[in-house]
Amino acid sequence: MAKTTVGMKNFEKSLNRLEEIVLKLETGESSLDELLKLYEEGSKLVIDLKENLDSASARLNELAVLGHDEKDEANI
Repeated sequence: MAKTTVGMKNFEKSLNRLEEIVLKLETGESSLDELLKLYEEGSKLVIDLKENLDSASARLNELAVLGHDEKDEANI
């Protein structure tokens, strides 16, 4: 399986888990200890997801620059 496919599945899985956590936190039906554990897990997921998005954004920028450079070279 391609690295990007695995990465996308992990990203989606993490995002789904974060959504579950947010719903549980919003209901407030768990114990304080459980809410704190969920908050901690959610915070870690947010950091990981942001890093993945930042990495994807940087990669897209690299590809855009590469594509622009190749277009310029073709016009020479």
